Amino acid sequence: MTGKTAFETRYGFRRNEVLLANWRENPFNRWSFQNLGELVPTARIAAAPSSVETPMRDLGGLLGDKVTVASAPETVAEFLVRSSTDALTIMKGGSIVGDWFAPHMDFGARHIIFSISKSLTAIIAGILEGEGAFDPEAPVTTYIPEAAGSAYGDAKVRHVLDMSVSLDFEEAYLDPESAFARYRRATLWNPGGGTESLRQFILTLQGLDEPHGQTFRYRSPNSDLLGLLLERASGQRFTDLMREKLWLPLGAASEASIGVDMEGTARTAGGLSVTPRDLARVGEMMRQGGMANGRRIVPEAWVRDTTATGGSSQAWQRGSMVSLFPKGRYRNKWYQTGFENGAYCGIGIHGQWLYVDPRSEVVIAKMSSQPEPVDDPLDIEIVAFFEALSRMV
Repeated sequence: MTGKTAFETRYGFRRNEVLLANWRENPFNRWSFQNLGELVPTARIAAAPSSVETPMRDLGGLLGDKVTVASAPETVAEFLVRSSTDALTIMKGGSIVGDWFAPHMDFGARHIIFSISKSLTAIIAGILEGEGAFDPEAPVTTYIPEAAGSAYGDAKVRHVLDMSVSLDFEEAYLDPESAFARYRRATLWNPGGGTESLRQFILTLQGLDEPHGQTFRYRSPNSDLLGLLLERASGQRFTDLMREKLWLPLGAASEASIGVDMEGTARTAGGLSVTPRDLARVGEMMRQGGMANGRRIVPEAWVRDTTATGGSSQAWQRGSMVSLFPKGRYRNKWYQTGFENGAYCGIGIHGQWLYVDPRSEVVIAKMSSQPEPVDDPLDIEIVAFFEALSRMV
């Protein structure tokens, strides 16, 4: 009998056990979330050739400090483990406070951020809007005429940005017979894909008997459609837009990647993989009102609208996520918490977070491999954890 390989010793399973059919399941997601490109097609988003990441900085004594986010106090380190954290990076006032990595993730590794991809895609929309190349109030059909026969035929880009399209679609993550499973096949994320492109799938979706703009409905195809809208408006592939408009000006230290479908369409709703440090840099750019490295990346007015003043409270209250942020709003694919500190965030399934507390000048990037795609009670604890961390650092 042969001994365990180094891979099996580190992850607890063999590489050949990780399949397209199970890569989002525990324990396989501890590896697959860092190696999306071995499972589905991906496209590169290059960083500047001269980019160099500063060394890892230990969180030190902070890991032993106690927080109370559930029924009993626990240390920061204990909560990170309990919440299936793979990596954590904290910034304060624009500087790195420290990093934490689980034993199965290395400093500098990329990790899929799932629906925080939506938030980064919306930044590209804000940049193009500032350049006069993209109109959020235009009908979707201005950019995609063939959407006329779908739910988007009478929707505005604004409805797409704010998840208020009246769309007959459910985010049924665990139902293999649902329209959501068909959607994942179109993205090449599930077995059986390759017969229908992401674009083709999206344009078959139909609407509900309710006007657009009234209810916040979290529907991921909206955000893949946003990627297509940006490509049509600019005449560029999304990967080129991301590199030229955000990744290089941001000063990202590492290459990013994004999943693509059979036509090469980027999975802008959830396919981006980045390092924790670079994700935190995005949050810091937003905290700085759209500035990074002494240059403006996105208009300040867009950032203010996205993180503080825009969005419909009424639409949010009618939505299904009000228990997470009872006074919240959703604007341009970012969540406004409604807290007194003005915090806002991007969120992805399986425990991906980019949390910005403007009052304490703290940015937190958390990447995880939670067993369940959605865990509402844990999400509430994670938000409380971020609030506590923001006071501690």
